[in-house]
Amino acid sequence: MSKVRPSYPAEFRQQMVELVRAGRSPAELSREFNVTAQSITNWVGQAVIDSGKPLPGKEGLITAEREELVRLRRQLRLVQQERDI
Repeated sequence: MSKVRPSYPAEFRQQMVELVRAGRSPAELSREFNVTAQSITNWVGQAVIDSGKPLPGKEGLITAEREELVRLRRQLRLVQQERDI
């Protein structure tokens, strides 16, 4: 069974991305800040996508698009529930 942790603040995630860009490894930061290396790697990848320069084959939604997609899915679910009632 996996543990569910609360999401990290945006400022913390941005700090981790900047540290990786400065040359620190995700594994090193993982040990120091008690965050999984995979989470840090994901944050770095999302930052690259948000910058508009994703690596080939690593295209994805920017953060604003992800947030909009989540909002629209919630709204759709609510409208469908209202329709069913």
